[in-house]
Amino acid sequence: MPKPTISYSLNGLPAAAVDSIGSLLEILARIRGIVLTEQSNDETASIIISAPDVHRLVVGSDDSHYDSTTLYIEDFLNRLCEALDAVGKKAEAGAFRHALQLYHTDRELGALKHGESVTNRQLKNDSFEDLEFLVEAWLVALNSEESARKLPAPLPVKSPDTRAMTLAEKILAHHAFSLPSSGGLKSGELGMKHGMVSIGELPSVWRNDRFWLAGDHTVEPRTYDQPRVRELLNGLNDAKQEFKMTENQGSNYTILHTEFVRERAEPGMLALGSDSHTCSAGAVSCLAIGLGAADVMTALATGETWIKVPESIRIDFTGEPAWYIRGKDVILYILKELKRNTFAADRIVEFGGLGARFLSCDARFAITNMCTELGGVTGIFVPDEVTNTFVSGRPQSKYKSNSIYFQPDKDASYAATFQIDLTMVESFIALHPSPDNVVPVSEKLDMSFEGCFIGACTTTEEELVLGALVLEAGLKNGLGLAPGKRMVVPGSIPIVNSLRELGLLEIYAQTGFEQPAVGCSLCLGMGADRAGEGENWISSQNRNFKNRMGKGSTGHICSAATVAASSFSMRLTNPAALLAQVSPDRYKALLESCQSYKNRVRKVKSSKKESVKRSVSVMPSYVEPYLHFRSPLTEKHTQMHAPSGGEGEQCGNLDIIESKIYALGDFVDTDAVSRDLFLHLSDVSGETMTSGVLTMLEIIPAAFILESPTDTLLGSHALEFTNPDFRDKVRQGMRVVVAGKAFGCGSSREEAPRALKGLGVQCVIAKSFSFIYGRNQPSIGLLGINIADDRFYELAKTGAGIKIDVPGRVVRLEGQNFPFVLDDMELSLIKNNGLATAYKKYGKNVFALLCNTKSSLRPSELAELQLKGVSDGMQTSLEW
Repeated sequence: MPKPTISYSLNGLPAAAVDSIGSLLEILARIRGIVLTEQSNDETASIIISAPDVHRLVVGSDDSHYDSTTLYIEDFLNRLCEALDAVGKKAEAGAFRHALQLYHTDRELGALKHGESVTNRQLKNDSFEDLEFLVEAWLVALNSEESARKLPAPLPVKSPDTRAMTLAEKILAHHAFSLPSSGGLKSGELGMKHGMVSIGELPSVWRNDRFWLAGDHTVEPRTYDQPRVRELLNGLNDAKQEFKMTENQGSNYTILHTEFVRERAEPGMLALGSDSHTCSAGAVSCLAIGLGAADVMTALATGETWIKVPESIRIDFTGEPAWYIRGKDVILYILKELKRNTFAADRIVEFGGLGARFLSCDARFAITNMCTELGGVTGIFVPDEVTNTFVSGRPQSKYKSNSIYFQPDKDASYAATFQIDLTMVESFIALHPSPDNVVPVSEKLDMSFEGCFIGACTTTEEELVLGALVLEAGLKNGLGLAPGKRMVVPGSIPIVNSLRELGLLEIYAQTGFEQPAVGCSLCLGMGADRAGEGENWISSQNRNFKNRMGKGSTGHICSAATVAASSFSMRLTNPAALLAQVSPDRYKALLESCQSYKNRVRKVKSSKKESVKRSVSVMPSYVEPYLHFRSPLTEKHTQMHAPSGGEGEQCGNLDIIESKIYALGDFVDTDAVSRDLFLHLSDVSGETMTSGVLTMLEIIPAAFILESPTDTLLGSHALEFTNPDFRDKVRQGMRVVVAGKAFGCGSSREEAPRALKGLGVQCVIAKSFSFIYGRNQPSIGLLGINIADDRFYELAKTGAGIKIDVPGRVVRLEGQNFPFVLDDMELSLIKNNGLATAYKKYGKNVFALLCNTKSSLRPSELAELQLKGVSDGMQTSLEW
């Protein structure tokens, strides 16, 4: 039977339409190898696309504001999609349809800034390059998806020889292609995984449709003219063009996590992000883990990473909270009860229980978002009807068709279990300077403030709606506005649009709240918005560390409703009285309206904006991971060649380290790294900001971080404010740092271990490391060792001599031996001077070669096992 062919005729079309259609057909041929031929008089084809009948489209249409070129092109593409469907090219047809939909959909509804505004939807003759880009990007996505390794389908029931697993262990096992055993995963085991990447850096790509990028931290319209900000903006655009990104959000469209969770993350996915609040995606049962830039960039380039499975703790919710209790007060209550860096430290926090059904996905977002403040690796909710209703309600099937619903086994092992009674949750406030310094608002009434802030990623849409209703109640009561600063910054443009449509932004304006562009704003005080020195602020953000909102400022965190209630008098106010005047039914109706606004999309064949009905699928059945892929055993104590050279390199011969100790304490926090030091960022008036003094243990001033310095330069400023003798002591031979609990807790930045390494530190020993910091150490080539024995720390005084036998996995101090555990993957990374150097040396084979596996498999089978995650479609280079 002859192969179906497609011919087309463009007779009678204007030159502009012919050129644009020709460009799109050339892209189709170049990317997918599908060649259409222009019909000649004597040619016969299976399917013929004739020139569009424009008059038929114009007569009786409400599209009269469209020019004829637009109608020609759009009608031709619709016919092309039908033709592609007819010859079995449904994937390509889907890519064209999706690109058209994105092009026409408002930016406020997730069009990634490619479409026109609501009031002027006309496609100008000279603006088709955006459509061409979208078509090319989504066709490239088909290539990268096809060349990537396919995960096996999950099983309907659990295999009898599979051990009991937590939710996180099941998701990791599903994504793993290198399992230690056929019985599943347990904490402490190491395997190689595939992941979806969200990142704030510029690496290479494994799949152009699995890379989520957003400009949110320091880019803001008031700073666009600054050289460093312009450089970041150019980087965003360069990444979009070079990597044909389908998910480039540009600047000030969304905070990284907000729309990623609302519109992209799905249950059962594995997501990696270069920010500690990546854990937010656990709200929709996606296992989302924050890592350092080197780890995330390598995963982005190869589609692979390695993970040592953390322990999990389990939190079961019971009871039903008051209707106005949202996620922020719930997580503050958890912080109050469990405290920071205790039970959750370096563990995954799994949430479930009968009370979880009363927590919306917005509430779950706030809870999982602040699991990093709790000290956890990440947080994740067991998927349920709430999850399914939220995800299945998305308007586009592309963003709800990859969901896999796992549930933990009833006999799974947890490091600890807790019950949180939601009926006990009230309005709380976390007092400066720690997120776990939580007390009921009623105990601290009449604290005075100079500023009120409602915003940051942790402040969800439902919290913003409730905050506006509290303000409205205050206005109806005739409450006046005391002098002070007020600011509201929603997490994304779609949320801004919903609030505007509902008239809620006007309420914020009436009560004196400034409304700058979407971004992180005061939550980290690195851009145009900063709290003034000596100012006291109340905020709905997620961190209240010293100098977090600005140099010399003080911040306290609570719910948006509490901030709103307090904004009238600028004194801490219990929102209960105003909340009593808010109708729960009206609040619910407003949230439903937000959903309907979010779900408006433009149908490809019509310019009329329509509301897509929220369709909820039946709750999927829970499944089990398919544990087929097993790796051969890794050779123990592998000795790998360490590349020579490299500034700040300390790897050399790691067999024996003999040095002296410099002792530090507990909770050395990397979030002190980048607070209010902006030596090279100018303020709005153009004056250059100078550096300030950090709190806690300042490993390296952020002024140097912002300028991408070398390890050596970072090291020259290590601990210069808190421990001014540290640098000289290290240079004089104290090259082993000994610290206490949760060393490196805080954000995901790599500058802290880079500074220590650049100064000449050879090893850091601690009772425990924060997960991200501990992961960053081998990734940048710095040896880190966990020792739990209290006797060691009694002996480990500054100046004491120490000997570390790395192959023997033992530390000798004051005549005593202290054993330790070090994974071969970590040792291989350190011996190769870190992941960046290893990637430059080994390329996309990096993890397979670092593992240095032995196997009876044929080379071709081993290659398929290890490397199928690598896409052949995108061959751009990785820039470190």
